[in-house]
Amino acid sequence: MAEAPRRSGRPAVKLRVLRTERLTPHMIRIVAGGDGIKDFAANAFTDAYVKVLFKVPGVAYPEPFDVQEIRATLPREQWPRMRSYTVRGFDPQAGELVFDFVHHGDEGIAGPWAAAAKPGDELLLSGPGGAYAPGAEADWHLLAGDESALPAIAASLEALPPGVPAQAVILVEDESEEQALVTKADAQITWLHRASGGDVASAVKALPWREGVVQAFVHGEAGFVRELRRYLLDERSVQRELLSISGYWRVGKDDEAWREEKAAERAREK
Repeated sequence: MAEAPRRSGRPAVKLRVLRTERLTPHMIRIVAGGDGIKDFAANAFTDAYVKVLFKVPGVAYPEPFDVQEIRATLPREQWPRMRSYTVRGFDPQAGELVFDFVHHGDEGIAGPWAAAAKPGDELLLSGPGGAYAPGAEADWHLLAGDESALPAIAASLEALPPGVPAQAVILVEDESEEQALVTKADAQITWLHRASGGDVASAVKALPWREGVVQAFVHGEAGFVRELRRYLLDERSVQRELLSISGYWRVGKDDEAWREEKAAERAREK
């Protein structure tokens, strides 16, 4: 019997770390580039995200690094670990791609990697995907999230036209984790601190509700995302097509477990 043809997808984009910067005690910026930057196909979304691929130590992977090929030929425990990260910025002229990583110690994969990253280190990624960018059809914009959504919120604020009303609610650990955000919009930015009991859902519900059509971006920990989904759709009648809302993570779950839980929830909803 002839061997079945192997599936092949688009090989991973292979970059090199150019430099790193500690933005706050727990936020690390990685600027990557190199010859592989020509393979990165940018999109127009301000929540553009990639899958950063982390090799399992000791495994010999095929070249080019093709995830579909790897999954077809290697056992599951040898598949690369994947973590989703928002593109914080892309400068095609300079050949630089920017990501901001949250680092909370030695647990996990991506945070410790970013903390130890140095110029020349390899960075493998696939993508980008994305679904959200501020649109002209909205009279005002609502942006809410925690550290995991901060890169997308920051990119969205930068993309807003001058004078457009916007309200941003951002949860971080404490005052030391706040960042200077740049925007030409008429934006009111509220920082919440987890250390003093800050709560995104409560803060959003307490906002004075503006008149007109709102476009909303709500991402971060699944608990407040779920609460705000109900509030925005049921109580505020936000148009579904103008609502970008998703749980990036859940307390007590690693990335693999959270992906499985989300997949199970989607299956139950069908």
